[in-house]
Amino acid sequence: MPSLKDLRLRITSVKSTRKITSAMKMVAASKLRRAQMAAEAARPYAERMERMLGALAGSLAGQQGAPRMLAGTGQDDVHLVVVVSSDRGLCGGFNSSIVRDVRRLIADLQRQGKTVKVLTVGRKGRDNLRRDHAKLITESVEGIGRKGVSFADADQIAAKITSMFEAGEFDVCTIVYNRFRSAISQEVTRQQLVPFPVPAVSEEKGGEVKALYEFEPSEEGILDELLPRNMAVQVFRALLESSASEQGARMTAMDNATRNAGEMIDRLTIQYNRSRQAQITKELIEIISGAEAL
Repeated sequence: MPSLKDLRLRITSVKSTRKITSAMKMVAASKLRRAQMAAEAARPYAERMERMLGALAGSLAGQQGAPRMLAGTGQDDVHLVVVVSSDRGLCGGFNSSIVRDVRRLIADLQRQGKTVKVLTVGRKGRDNLRRDHAKLITESVEGIGRKGVSFADADQIAAKITSMFEAGEFDVCTIVYNRFRSAISQEVTRQQLVPFPVPAVSEEKGGEVKALYEFEPSEEGILDELLPRNMAVQVFRALLESSASEQGARMTAMDNATRNAGEMIDRLTIQYNRSRQAQITKELIEIISGAEAL
């Protein structure tokens, strides 16, 4: 049974831990608000750009002269998986959920006989995947979002992906990240970046689809300019969603840790009071027994 001194030291230690987790919770809450606003503000632009490019690419898909980012390499042998995680821990299951889904994706692709390469964004994802798939990690990016997520960071990652694609290092690129739902809910999302996924076109009456827009310059020229830009926009959205998800997961984890520390302090205080009362009772019995003996 621990002594009174051990119990006092443990209570003091848990109280110090509770102060730290409470402070981290408040910091994460303040960062979450800004990150959530940035993620929600980026969604409409990214979605509209993807939808517009999808409508434009639908008429060129499968034709000769289509941009390489739209047509692809014509093969499906080498897959690049971009993993967006965090550089820091103490955020609950944020990183583990991403790594678990990436491991499933890698296993499925390898089962189909595909070659897999991994580009990690964030130290935690790299460290976790290195245990089982160290040979698959070709590139690693750290420090993204340390002072806030910027479009320059996303543009840098998109340029790296583009250079790898132009060098023929992969055929298909998929980015995996946590999409922000709420402070207690994040959804692991897979999004194909290369080749650009052309959405299925719904048939109208008579089986004909009427063109909605006329483009100047040509559709090929517009796609050549916008497809690389769209990749940077989609990577930027993934980084913003991941940043908001990280802060939400950290706030929830620190809130649970603060609550658990409070409950532990209550249990230790009860145990301390009982031990102290038992020690006082023992001393009183010894005093009374000694007085009666005299």
